[in-house]
Amino acid sequence: MNYISQGKLSVAKNLLNFVNKELLPGTNIDPKKFWNEFDKAVHELAPKNKKLLAIRDEMQKKIDGWHLENKGKEFDSKAYENFLIKIGYLVKEGTNFSIETKNVDSEISNIAGPQLVVPVMNARYSLNAANARWGSLYNALYGTDVISESDGAERGKKYNYIRGEKVIEYARGFLDSYIPLQNYSWKEMQQIPKIENNQLSLKLKNPNQFVGYSKKSNNLSSLLFKNNNLHIDVLFDQNQTRGGLKDKAGIYDIILESAITSIMDHEDSVAAVDATDKVHGYRNWLGLMKGDLIYEGKKNTGNKPVTFTRKLNSDREYISPNGNKIKLHGRALMLNRNVGHLMTNSSILLNDKSEIPEGIMDAFMTTAAAMHDFKNKKNSRKNSFYIVKPKMHGPDEVAFTNLIFEKVEEVLNLKKYTIKIGIMDEERRTTLNLKECIRNVKNRVVFINTGFLDRTGDEMHTSMEAGPMIKKGDMKSSKWIAAYENNNVDVGLACGFSGIAQIGKGMWAAPDKMADMMSQKINHPKSGANCAWVPSPTAATLHALHYHKVDVFSKQAELKNRIPAKISDILTIPIADRPNWSMEEITKELENNAQGILGYVVRWIDQGVGCSKVPDISNVGLMEDRATLRISSQHIANWLHHRICSKEQVLETMKKMANIVDKQNIKDPDLKGYDSYKRMSDDFDKSVAFKAACDLVFKGREQPSGYTEPILHQKRLEKKSSQ
Repeated sequence: MNYISQGKLSVAKNLLNFVNKELLPGTNIDPKKFWNEFDKAVHELAPKNKKLLAIRDEMQKKIDGWHLENKGKEFDSKAYENFLIKIGYLVKEGTNFSIETKNVDSEISNIAGPQLVVPVMNARYSLNAANARWGSLYNALYGTDVISESDGAERGKKYNYIRGEKVIEYARGFLDSYIPLQNYSWKEMQQIPKIENNQLSLKLKNPNQFVGYSKKSNNLSSLLFKNNNLHIDVLFDQNQTRGGLKDKAGIYDIILESAITSIMDHEDSVAAVDATDKVHGYRNWLGLMKGDLIYEGKKNTGNKPVTFTRKLNSDREYISPNGNKIKLHGRALMLNRNVGHLMTNSSILLNDKSEIPEGIMDAFMTTAAAMHDFKNKKNSRKNSFYIVKPKMHGPDEVAFTNLIFEKVEEVLNLKKYTIKIGIMDEERRTTLNLKECIRNVKNRVVFINTGFLDRTGDEMHTSMEAGPMIKKGDMKSSKWIAAYENNNVDVGLACGFSGIAQIGKGMWAAPDKMADMMSQKINHPKSGANCAWVPSPTAATLHALHYHKVDVFSKQAELKNRIPAKISDILTIPIADRPNWSMEEITKELENNAQGILGYVVRWIDQGVGCSKVPDISNVGLMEDRATLRISSQHIANWLHHRICSKEQVLETMKKMANIVDKQNIKDPDLKGYDSYKRMSDDFDKSVAFKAACDLVFKGREQPSGYTEPILHQKRLEKKSSQ
């Protein structure tokens, strides 16, 4: 790699050129001054980063030692809790307080709704996510299994009138439920409503729900309503049809406010291992903040490919009931997920030639990009920048992130607390000390979110010596999970999050199973979460229906009075009591884990794809990222360590599943854009991807906190160097 000196730093030439020629111009920041102050800040922060990582390792060794000393004894939960207090893993809880974060955009503080998470290195996905603020309910219903295919309502290449009628019936039922009329049903409507003197002819049970309208050629084209602070745009055109099917009332679609916020991810869903990758991600983020990111692609329509262009949507304009013009944001509020404290990156070398902590670099680069939005205010109207920070272990690491943000604000000449933080509650030490974590960023916190998969991976690695873990599918019903999920809400509400900050829940991983999502994911708003993750714009539109049904802020007020989750329940380790699984059960569990690991890793290593819809062992497409990989690899590592299975058995299973993954991937249309797929099973010894998957399992115990990044990055760099 070609490096250029900047003070005590050695900076990759392509990163240096990007910063000097693209990132900083327009920010009033002189490049020489930036690199000088950045150099000083990095060399001050990096040793602190290293020390915190050493504390993680020290604590893990002590926890391993405690379990080994008490092996064979009946588990004493109180003694374990006292031990964790003694080593500083569990800290003393301070007095009650409320967060004091200012200048928070309403999408975070006052609107409950879906949150879409996408890899920032994929420009098309990023643009789609930003534009997913508004989505067609008709399209979301027609194209998914929410509408049954029974009784002639099958999906196909041609428009199905029977299915179309079912979509209309479902949508009218939605309007009847949440925008009810006084004397009759939306299903009975026979003509387009009228607007006279800005007044609506329809009689609503709650007239305040009508907030605006728009006209086209002097004819009514849409009516805008609001429910639970979410907008509903009903589109009218008597001449408009859906596949030739005319609607009697002239309604041809219902547009829902859907992905209120979107996380542009530099972390678990991307494969960024060097300066080229990092510049790619930073450049896309810069384009989103400047508003000029464009993606041009091709799709097959009929017999020939058609070129299409994606760009950011404009704001939406309406006329209010008092005749004034109103504008609504056309895009989701974009947050940015930086990487955690663990990984380093060769994009910049420090004075001792060690790599820069990647999270420190991310904070400076992504914030500088966000400064371009402060002029046009198309993302944040409050001149705030929102960084989601993952994989922090406890209050001291959260305090360190606060210090990083302070340094960024100083170097970039920003007001203190311009940078807001979202805390991913996905490591056990953070869960147990969540209140004190929040206290350390009480002036900039805007988000806490549970992450079941990473949290389970950390649970298994932290308690590796405690015993063999229960089967992966049984984790969601274990005592600690319920306590963990409730604790996140309890602590957030006790710290005054309601009306200021988001309390979030995790991802729905199966984008093709929307009917199941509709029946299950309503539990997230019911739990008091004012945002929850979805994998696609379609899923965002459908999940938005849940927030019309549940008034989350009223639910939060109700939940404030419940008995908080117990620390003792969170500390219940999910080990199997006298495991007596049959060989068939063990084999099935190993195959499920191995197939998931290989299906994800081969794309990560060979194609540099950090997140995609990967078929599981039953050929169900699941959105996978490094969190899913962490739990599967740690689970097998745990069973190997406790001799539930043997190394030979696992290796045999890995080879068997590699054959299956190879067959699945050769048929996968999503992989057609890459070079011809390299089968792992053709030569296991020469497949970098297969060896990476094996290392994740056989070296799983020794990986820091059970993270997958060190091995993945090493093997991806190896693969890139051979290409």
